[in-house]
Amino acid sequence: MNLQAPNVEYGLLSPMLIIFGAAIAGVLVEAFVSRNRCYPVQLALSSAALGAAFLAVCLLRDHHGSAVMGSVTIDGPTLFLQAVILLTALLALAPIAESRLTAFAASASSVPGSAVERASIQAGSAQTEVFPFYLLAVGGLLLFPASADLLTIFVALEVLSLPLYLMCALARHRRLLSHEAALKYFLLGALSSALFLYGLALLYGHAGTLSLTGIAEALARTDQHSALAVAGVALLTAGLLFKIGAVPFHFWVPDVYQGAPTPVTGFMAAATKLAAFGAMLRIFSVALPTLTIDWRPVLWTIAALTMVLAALLTVAQTDIKRLLAYSSVANVGFLLLGVSAGGAGLTSTLFYLTAYGFSTIGAFATVYLIRGDDGREETDTRRWAGLGRRSPALSAAMAVYLLGIAGIPLTSGFVSKVAIFQAAASDGAMALVVVGALSSAIAAYAYARVIVRMFFSEPTPQTPLPAAPARSTATVVGVAAAVTVLLGITPQPVLAIAGSVGEFLG
Repeated sequence: MNLQAPNVEYGLLSPMLIIFGAAIAGVLVEAFVSRNRCYPVQLALSSAALGAAFLAVCLLRDHHGSAVMGSVTIDGPTLFLQAVILLTALLALAPIAESRLTAFAASASSVPGSAVERASIQAGSAQTEVFPFYLLAVGGLLLFPASADLLTIFVALEVLSLPLYLMCALARHRRLLSHEAALKYFLLGALSSALFLYGLALLYGHAGTLSLTGIAEALARTDQHSALAVAGVALLTAGLLFKIGAVPFHFWVPDVYQGAPTPVTGFMAAATKLAAFGAMLRIFSVALPTLTIDWRPVLWTIAALTMVLAALLTVAQTDIKRLLAYSSVANVGFLLLGVSAGGAGLTSTLFYLTAYGFSTIGAFATVYLIRGDDGREETDTRRWAGLGRRSPALSAAMAVYLLGIAGIPLTSGFVSKVAIFQAAASDGAMALVVVGALSSAIAAYAYARVIVRMFFSEPTPQTPLPAAPARSTATVVGVAAAVTVLLGITPQPVLAIAGSVGEFLG
């Protein structure tokens, strides 16, 4: 029997190959480079890999097609999502790298000797293993929306999830909380993977193939409402809803966001949403268009529950990381409106994901810089009274992010929500538009309360004094704030790019 060798289209896969290659190189760096040199080498390698991968995505803008025997598809929406994932990953790298180096500042400062000796101890003790984990997660994120069959989607899901489980446990302070967050994320992530895999098996039993286009063809010519097909789609959807944190699968989100290192939380909140919603858009538009009448009401119901419950819970939060966590859940509800709108909601969903990614990275980078007298992050917003007087620039940036997340005009969040609401209204979901608007108004109270406390309250002895950031982290905060404002004032260029990417290739 003659076996055909698989044809690997290296050009189409180049962004992912660059990232995975750099991750493997990072593991070798950990093994063979001395500890004093490991940190700068890993940082340079990670930065260069992300930049090269982004350049490769740009060069592929006119080169679409399938790769690896049809298991990966490179098309306009995929390249758009990969570009935004790489940009957000590049921004998230700065605070992650700084946190790995400065985590040892307190312990190094207590060591007797000169400043040079303490700096050497600090640099030699930096947790550089985070860089290969980070690149592996980014590689999985790039593969997730490009996967053209369910098995590849599952592999991508595991590749991006496993490094994140480990990264959540790397906090130096509040170590028990960090380990608890990692354990919860791992256990519930394993549950979501099991649901997805069970749904995959049932759909394979019905269609006889794992290809998204093959499933669509099988559903078109067979009984679409068979028990295997319906159960498979339900379990598949539940697994994805777990991963994005939609109600009622959201219980892990606030605990994991609070316990994980803040820079890791920012990356996880932004980049995983981009990849997961990209995969959802591909699955529902390519594999399940004939079942739209079945899954659309389900997504509408989940979107409504997610928006309302998350908005109400946001108001009750005093910890900024939990507040942003429930805000993330609320944004999932808005994004589900775009997914349920089908092709009409693709442009608005892509723009929303872009705006949300930059705002979220900036918000968590800012939270990372707000510290108490003991040098640890101060996440209790009740102690932020008068923060605007102690650090006007940082407080202003935080206000911009909160206003953007709330959807206030002249911010990216306002344009994002208007675009999503227009897509939902054109799809016949006007009632959900009203629910979304009311939910936004409720959640806006929680964001406004933080802003008022920062700028219109007198400082107290408990008011934190923001840390002097590294230049790279300060740049991240500034760039993310600028993008949040620019996308609110002049969104047309990004909307035009999102509108020109076309549909997902079958």
